[in-house]
Amino acid sequence: MMIEIAPNVFQIPVMPRQMINAYLIGSVLIDAGIKSSGKTLLKAIGSRKLTAHALTHAHPDHQGASALICERLGLPFWVSAGDKAAAETGDVVGTMSNPNHPILRFEQRFFAGRGYPVTRTLKEGDLVEGFRVLETPGHSTGHLSFYRESDGVLIAGDVLRNVNYGTTLPGLGEPPAMFTPDIPQNRRSIQRIAALHPKVVCFGHGPVMRDPQRLAAFAKGLK
Repeated sequence: MMIEIAPNVFQIPVMPRQMINAYLIGSVLIDAGIKSSGKTLLKAIGSRKLTAHALTHAHPDHQGASALICERLGLPFWVSAGDKAAAETGDVVGTMSNPNHPILRFEQRFFAGRGYPVTRTLKEGDLVEGFRVLETPGHSTGHLSFYRESDGVLIAGDVLRNVNYGTTLPGLGEPPAMFTPDIPQNRRSIQRIAALHPKVVCFGHGPVMRDPQRLAAFAKGLK
């Protein structure tokens, strides 16, 4: 299933209640869910012709099906310099605060996908299907967001979330500390994207939000 968010922008929920999302912007797939998400993604993409697959960041719930998607569709793989090693090796929890935590070991084993060679290293200011690449580190060393200034659409990845993981109800929140090695830096990234006043914010986890004031208020409340 694909949900049209804005012109040439589609959300692909790969888990119920939009707990994990991928996005299609033009002909580029952003993120790929967990290892078992490949079938869902391929069904949603259907006969569409894609030109590349890019990641917001190389965590288990975003690169899980990346190798499968790139191999099956013959796509180049685009990742930031900071997350390139994780994306290529498949060791996607090694840079987290406590990679030996049982939850992280579980995600590495059951959610993470195989590594895959990175074709292009994305950096600040690059353009991808009309979206400007923003370097928004903190949740991962090389976390990226994608912003289309013409209509204020932002692919925020995991800079923040719009779901309560306990109740599955919508609600803005920071990404869990367990998965975020540099919380102060991530908060600066939240404040940076809030300062853009995006009209549409697309999250890795949770439904799309169309309320710039709510995002601004959340960012203002961070210390």
